[in-house]
Amino acid sequence: MVRLSLWLLAGVMCCGLPGKVWAEEDPGYFDETRATTLFAFDDVSIPFMQNLKLEMRSPERHAANPVVQRGGAGDPDSWAVQFYGSVIRVGDVYRMWYVAAGEDRLDKSVPRSSPWRVAYAESEDGVHWTKPDLGLVEYAGNRKNNLVQIEPHMGILNVKVLYEPDDPDPSRRYKMGAHVWFPKNKVRLGTLATYASADGLRWKSLHAAKPVEAELQVEEMLLPPLHFEPVGGLYKWDGLYYVNGQNAIVASRPYHGRVVRQFISPDFKTWSQASTVGFVRPQQHTLLGPGRSREGEQNHEGVSVWNRGNVLLGISGIWHGGKEWKDVTVDLGFVVSNDGVRFRQPAHEWTFLKRGADGEWDQGGLLQGQGFENIGEQTLIYYGAWDPRHWQGSPPRGGVGIARLPRDRFAVLSVDKTTTGKGNYQMPETQSEFLTAAVPLKGKDPQRFFVNADGLGAEASLKVELLSANAVPLPDYSGENAAIVKTSGFQTPVLWNGRQEIENLPDRIRLRVTFEGQKKTDIRFSAMYVRSK
Repeated sequence: MVRLSLWLLAGVMCCGLPGKVWAEEDPGYFDETRATTLFAFDDVSIPFMQNLKLEMRSPERHAANPVVQRGGAGDPDSWAVQFYGSVIRVGDVYRMWYVAAGEDRLDKSVPRSSPWRVAYAESEDGVHWTKPDLGLVEYAGNRKNNLVQIEPHMGILNVKVLYEPDDPDPSRRYKMGAHVWFPKNKVRLGTLATYASADGLRWKSLHAAKPVEAELQVEEMLLPPLHFEPVGGLYKWDGLYYVNGQNAIVASRPYHGRVVRQFISPDFKTWSQASTVGFVRPQQHTLLGPGRSREGEQNHEGVSVWNRGNVLLGISGIWHGGKEWKDVTVDLGFVVSNDGVRFRQPAHEWTFLKRGADGEWDQGGLLQGQGFENIGEQTLIYYGAWDPRHWQGSPPRGGVGIARLPRDRFAVLSVDKTTTGKGNYQMPETQSEFLTAAVPLKGKDPQRFFVNADGLGAEASLKVELLSANAVPLPDYSGENAAIVKTSGFQTPVLWNGRQEIENLPDRIRLRVTFEGQKKTDIRFSAMYVRSK
């Protein structure tokens, strides 16, 4: 019998689904993905401001990195723990899927694609991870390993997982997008394969694939038979599934090198043949010419996505190219989307996380996995490592690390001290405020509002007012009746005349937030949340 964690075994015995289908809220904190979030850096949600400046925040590396390491000799991940993967919290357990390769990666008698497999790890706190013996797949003569079952087996280089507990088909509540290979003109090219699972451990193909030597055949492909390295990101938006990655498909508008291309599907089984370019770095508008695809500033492996309901946060690869592989390095950037299609940089060419120094486990290049979790007072972002400078020598690679920030504090808005100037350039002090876009309210239930900010106190406060969609102040919640927030915190309630639950609001409202007080320059605003009761 397959050995599973107790929580998972109980779920599988009941309809193939873990008993707790949604993550429990942290003590004292609600799950922000269930709210509408207005981030400081999101200039679509917060388009209007006066006398404020934006500052992006860089995360710090966790002291325990890498939190998932390569296995020992004979393990299926002894050569590579490649975090082109996912982390998802289900109930009280954090679940991780990553790409593994063992010593057979270097065995020339083994089909080239075959050694790349999907492995599994789990954690109770998001930091300390174990690799359970699943007993599902034979490797090196036994089944004592953490490999998940993929039917049929194909070599998988990149994997992303979605968990949809409300899917009416229990066998499809976990969905996997995979980067597999197909043969064409005596070379191996990348493409998409899709799988589904009831428990996240046993996966079956969603199309009638009959791979040869662990590679998909052209006649079975879901996408056009052109090179595409998919599932840098996988998400659902406005009823459609999106998969993105990097490609060499000619775009309707010419770009240099690796751009982010996206395909869509209504059901995760049938995919569009048309695609869109979702993100292009500024330098890629300058064409370097044929034969120079390795050179220049580019995007690497698409955008991994944190779906926050009304907005998508993304981590992208910042490719620093060179004529030779020894000159190529990769950092991580930060992007955002409000429509699921187009991503943009909230700060021009800003580096979210820089590659490690030579000699460190993440030297040379970083990989964006799709793992984002708010745990306690911290946001954890999971990432991988790949040093492009040495990949041709096939040294062991990878591991999984954590970059962390204070909870949801990716950026801050603060009073711009530079506007006062000196001499002839001195200007009178102006009000420091921002005005949001019209926010659709969910349902007719009472609405609650929360602020994520620091530096508040008796002499530093935020005045919060509610306005109609056409920017007319609502008398009961503006002017003399405005809410005043003087307490720092990650989810500080906003109260109007002592009331937190606000009823009978219009279908859409705007918020106006003003920085006030003698010490208003101390205020650091990161986000506002709107949620129904």
